[in-house]
Amino acid sequence: MNILVIGAAGDIGQAACAALQANHTLIRAGRSGGDVHVDISDRASVDAMYARVANTFGTLGAVVCTAGDAHFAPLADQTSDTMVLGLHQKVMGQINLVLGGLEHLVDGGSFTLTSGILDRDPIVQGVGAATANGALAGFVKSAAIEMPRGLRINVVSPGMLDVSAARYGAWFAGHTPVASVRVGRAFVKSVEGAQTGQVITVD
Repeated sequence: MNILVIGAAGDIGQAACAALQANHTLIRAGRSGGDVHVDISDRASVDAMYARVANTFGTLGAVVCTAGDAHFAPLADQTSDTMVLGLHQKVMGQINLVLGGLEHLVDGGSFTLTSGILDRDPIVQGVGAATANGALAGFVKSAAIEMPRGLRINVVSPGMLDVSAARYGAWFAGHTPVASVRVGRAFVKSVEGAQTGQVITVD
């Protein structure tokens, strides 16, 4: 099937692509690179991306998103604006992809979003990301019961990837990195399996 992968250039995106590309045709999307460009926080940009994909590649069997920013700072330094960053980028950005993509997926297609470990196992300065992760879990569980045409939706929630440890390991004291190949398999499970409304954890 054709699978649209947003955020394909990041560590999680690369893990997802490596696992999915053997059996599917991947269409990569990003802010500045890939087959198509998109700003997921801007619904007009999302709609334009879907139109370009439909005109160039045809129908989609699945949408996978591994993109979305959040602000890391001590709780006392967080402001309304810094907290909203994660809600606007990581949460509403991925929700935009779902709302804009409902009519672009084939019957029985799927959305796979990405959250992370911090709402389950928090770290210092991670409250913004933890809040966004929890919101995504709630959205997916609720949206699943209203999906039309047999569409499915899940969210993959990985720990810190092994390939990310050199850059982010100091933030994740005591956390055991997870293998990128295991994270990739979680995306295969979501895309090719039958689950819906699930938080697929990789710890």
